[in-house]
Amino acid sequence: MPDGRADPDAEFAAFVRAASPELGRAAWYLCGDPVRAEDLLQHALLRTYLAWGRLGGGDPVAYTRRILTNSRIDSWRKDRRETLTAPLAMPDPAADDGSAARAERDRLGHALRALPTQQRRVVVLRHLLGLSEAETAAELGVSLGTVKSTASRGLARLRDLLAEPTGTATSIPEGSAR
Repeated sequence: MPDGRADPDAEFAAFVRAASPELGRAAWYLCGDPVRAEDLLQHALLRTYLAWGRLGGGDPVAYTRRILTNSRIDSWRKDRRETLTAPLAMPDPAADDGSAARAERDRLGHALRALPTQQRRVVVLRHLLGLSEAETAAELGVSLGTVKSTASRGLARLRDLLAEPTGTATSIPEGSAR
């Protein structure tokens, strides 16, 4: 630009290119459906773009991740029930070029969808996105103790679900206790 300032649109485009893979994974883990995850990510990026000038020296990834989390909570509150995808409707990992990594990621996704919503959010933010306990508590607006206990219960439940034979994790209704 002629006045020496960086172009905000170019900065935002660079941010989107750099952060979209991480934010897309977070969105997918938060809602468990690739179509809803894409919608959630687009919504979060739009809101980040609208606030881009106000972010200043802040962390735009953290800001966008917070929008992802809050938007997901808002949609969950609206629906009050999530609909899990039936195992037959999920893509067959074996049909996708035999990639073991994709099969394992799909298996983790099925297990995550079987967790209660709060446990899923804490596990995703804490262990899949690598936020500290304090950052997770701030992101979700809960106490540090809630993050610790919820993460502990969520990880224990995930271990149980992942120890089961493939395909049974989705048969457990969300929020059900064992």
